[in-house]
Amino acid sequence: MKYFIILFLLLSTLHSANLNWEHNYYQALYDAKVQDKDVYLFIGADKCRWCDKFKNETLSNKDVIEKLKEKFVLLYMSRDQHKIPNKFKLRGVPWQYFLDYKGNIIYKAQGGREIDGFYDLLEEVDLVKDD
Repeated sequence: MKYFIILFLLLSTLHSANLNWEHNYYQALYDAKVQDKDVYLFIGADKCRWCDKFKNETLSNKDVIEKLKEKFVLLYMSRDQHKIPNKFKLRGVPWQYFLDYKGNIIYKAQGGREIDGFYDLLEEVDLVKDD
């Protein structure tokens, strides 16, 4: 059982590494401005089965990774490890925020999504931006 847990954690780390998450809010905003992108902020917790499920099932998908990297600077913040600005909710993780480079909230959603639902979420964000 111990080896299974170690293997699981290793694989989870490898999948997350593909996204190259930033963990500093202000650095992510700066990078977004320089790269002319928006910011995708995923707020989770160290011990959150729903966060882990979302990361392992959706955010580890190759097509999802490519889509996110194309449009967003990726910011992951754990409510247990990072200093998260007060304007973001920390209860009921996971939370997903889509921000412009100034930190304005374009769209927010609570909970994880399966792959198809996540693509729907990205379309909703595009619709809000077009308004």
